Amino acid sequence: MGGPFCCKIKTMYITKEQYEYALARVEELLPTVDDNTPANSKYAVELSMVSDVTYCLIIRKKRHDTKELAGEIWISPSRISDYVSDRSEPTLKIARRLCRTLEISPVAVLG
Repeated sequence: MGGPFCCKIKTMYITKEQYEYALARVEELLPTVDDNTPANSKYAVELSMVSDVTYCLIIRKKRHDTKELAGEIWISPSRISDYVSDRSEPTLKIARRLCRTLEISPVAVLG
C-alpha cells in the first residue's frame, strides 16, 4: 500500500504484549481475507497495516542492518526495502529464507 497516506515508521516503542497482540491479530484476520477480498475492505486494510508493522518490527529487532539481512538470504538490500514498503512481495522461497533467518512464523511474513 503506497500513496498519500503511506508513512515510514522511524522510531516506535512497543511492549512485548503489544507485539504479541499484533501477531495474534494477524492470525485472526488471515482466515477473513483471501484473494477475492476487496483491497479496501476493513479487514484487508487492517491485516495489511498490522502485518506491515509487525514485519518491520521483526526486521528491526532481529537485524539492525538491512544489508546484512539481505546478504544472509541472498537478495539485494533494495529488495528488502521493496518488501517492507509493500512495493513487492517475497516469493515463497524468499519468504522461507526470511522466516528461517529471522526465526519467525510464516504468518508474520505472508500475513
